[in-house]
Amino acid sequence: MAKMDAGEFAYFEGGYVPIAEAKVSVMTHAFNYGTGLFEGIRGYYAEEEDNILVFRLKEHVDRLVRNFRILCMDIPESPEDIERICVEIVRRSGFRQGVYIRPVCYKSELSLGPTVKGVESSLCCYVIKLGDYCDIEAGLDVAVSSWRRLSDNAIPSRAKTTGSYINSSLAATEAKQAGFHEAIFLRENGMVAEGSAMNIFMIMNGKLITPPPTADILVGITRNTVMQLAREQLGMDVIERSIARTELYVCDEVFFCGTGAQVAPVRSIDRRVLGDGKPGPITRQLQKLYFDVVQGKVPQYRHWCTPVY
Repeated sequence: MAKMDAGEFAYFEGGYVPIAEAKVSVMTHAFNYGTGLFEGIRGYYAEEEDNILVFRLKEHVDRLVRNFRILCMDIPESPEDIERICVEIVRRSGFRQGVYIRPVCYKSELSLGPTVKGVESSLCCYVIKLGDYCDIEAGLDVAVSSWRRLSDNAIPSRAKTTGSYINSSLAATEAKQAGFHEAIFLRENGMVAEGSAMNIFMIMNGKLITPPPTADILVGITRNTVMQLAREQLGMDVIERSIARTELYVCDEVFFCGTGAQVAPVRSIDRRVLGDGKPGPITRQLQKLYFDVVQGKVPQYRHWCTPVY
């Protein structure tokens, strides 16, 4: 992984501090037990406006705050405060290019014991420069992982907990060591869940199909965006249902989506080529539409874009 090009300031312990001073103790509960929640939020540079547009900021913050209940978190910052902090961190960076904002709520208490109730929580936030997280042009070669997606009754994937990303790391590493770009998780029951850190869609006979929120997935903001755009702009049927592994081999198109992945076409799965081995036409349509929306070029969805400057 390349070294992150971070903004000069971070939000930490209730104020804005130089990024080098935003440090936690080795005794911090979250460091020892993985008891943190985070969001990944993109800001896109709109050259015509000379501005960074933060995409679906409110929805990201809403998901973060809702997930506080899972880890019994309580912080002094309100959702509106968190939104302002995210924008201010980008503003203080002075960046004029694509960025990735990472607010983290973590168990900040210096205490021992794997529990979440009654353990103090704090908020921090930083920003880095970020371009394409993976190849969104040629298409990805992916493999079904031998690792299974965490069950909601074990460590819920709907919560972006810091500790649970060990699961993602193991799957992604396995795939890359075997010569693939990315991994696909199956659930314990053998049905498709998602990628290592992104949601998955397949297209079959003109229908857009994706696993439901109860399939041990992160209920992604980009996932919701793609589903809405497919319905409203392309007039597609969007179906949430269980997907069998072999359906991915015989469908027309597959793509990943997420804040990092954006809309990333898949060209092969388990060394089985999809279609003609190139990104499919519907994936390309959705990809172009998505990038127009995040750049603020589609008036109908402009309210999803929060300007920084």
